[in-house]
Order: sequence, then structure tokens, then C-alpha cells
Amino acid sequence: MISAWVTSVRYALIEQARNRFALGLLLIFVPVWDWLFGILIPPGPVAFNLQSSHAFLQVDGRDLTVLTSGFNAITLIVAFMIFAAARRDGAFDRRLVLAGLPRPVAVAAKAAAIVVVAALVSLYAALVLEAFWRPVAFGAVWLGYLLDALTYGALGLLLGVLVSSELAGFFLIIMVSLIDTTLQAPIENPLANKDFLAGFPSYGPMQVAVSGGFGHGVPGGGIVLALLWFVGFLVAGLVIFWWRTRAWNARGRRRVRASTPSVAAGNAGAG
Repeated sequence: MISAWVTSVRYALIEQARNRFALGLLLIFVPVWDWLFGILIPPGPVAFNLQSSHAFLQVDGRDLTVLTSGFNAITLIVAFMIFAAARRDGAFDRRLVLAGLPRPVAVAAKAAAIVVVAALVSLYAALVLEAFWRPVAFGAVWLGYLLDALTYGALGLLLGVLVSSELAGFFLIIMVSLIDTTLQAPIENPLANKDFLAGFPSYGPMQVAVSGGFGHGVPGGGIVLALLWFVGFLVAGLVIFWWRTRAWNARGRRRVRASTPSVAAGNAGAG
């Protein structure tokens, strides 16, 4: 069982590594995105509402914008990577399950691949950020990026097994990511400090990265909220994946049972 899981995860990661378009976006788009925001936004104080303590942090607007631009980039890239893989490998996954791969192993491999991809992409984005702004706590920024990457990786999986149109899936990822991350940043959105934004997926990760990055500690509530979004999207996607592979197996068994009498009759006639 463990050997099958390791093999499944390895092949899933190899498949991600072959996605040259996504890797190109990661390597080029992230630093260019940070650089553009860094030169467009002038330095100056801006208030950021830290919901965990109900206090307004006075932070530099340029640094905050460079930090939040990373969320725009990694959410799109990770969601695209996982969505494309889920769409591309759907039929192959069903054949693997039919061939005997246990569904719990397939499900666990999907979840592990999301975690590994999210960890690597978020680490790269946090390292790139160091070239434009030095946060007080690098680990807090990486954690915020990681939590958002996990959430959008799980969303990509959900859309990959749920949406029938590839174009519709890409459109949903772009719109959800842009609306979500843009609304969280007070520079782009004057309403960014409103309470209703706590209901958005990037709220928790943004709170973690901004609070920790500017030296005000890591809010535990933000971590919990982010993990709830991740688990919710992940469970929904894996349940649909489980159901589809099970339904496909059931049809396969019915076809096998239906063909058995005719095969037996043919053998009897030949005898």
C-alpha cells in the first residue's frame, strides 16, 4: 500500500514537472509581477486591519503591495497546475483504479501532490520577495503563501474533477483568484479592511503573512481559517474523484458480467 502510494505521488510530481508552461510562469511571472508592483506603488504609510487583535497596523504601502502581489501570482499558478493535471489525468486515473490501484491510495496521492507543489511554489515566491522587500519574519510570509497555495491547489483539483469545460475552469480560477486577492489589499481596494472579507479564501493567509511579515506575530485564527478552506475544497474534490472512479468501475463490472454468458456459451458451442 505504501509502495503504491509513493509511486503514485512520484508520477504525479513528474507530471507536474513536465508542465513547462506552468514552470515558465513560476520562474518568470512571479519576479516580474513583484517588480512591477514595486515600481508602480510609491512608499507611504497605509492602515491594515489585523482582525485577530482588531487593531490597525501602520505599514508601508509599497512593501504591503509587493507582499500581496505574491498572492496574486501563486494562487493562479498553483490552481492552474493542479487543475490541468486533474483534467489531463482523469481517464488515466480511472484506468489505474480499474486495474487495481486502491482508491484510498489514489486519493492520498492527489492530496500529497497538492501539498508538495504548494510548498515548493510558495517557497520560491517567498524567496523572490526577498529581492524586493525584507520581511521581519520570513517564515510567516512563507506560511501565508503556503496556506493560500494549498487552498487554491485544492480548488484546482475540485474544478478539475467537476467542471466539464477546460475554458470554464480557467476562467473560474482567474476570476476567483483576482477578486479574492485584490479585495484583501488596502492599496487596490479601499474596502479591504471591512469585516465581510473574512469570508474569502485568502483572508487567513493574508492576515498571517502581513502580521508576521511586519513583525506583529502570527495570528492562529488566520491559520485555522485557511486550513478550513483547504480542507473543504480538498474533501469536495476528492469525494467527486472517488465517486467518479467508483461509478466507472461499476459500469466496467456490469460490462464484464454482461459479456460473460456469451463467452461461456461460445466456449460451450465450441466444445
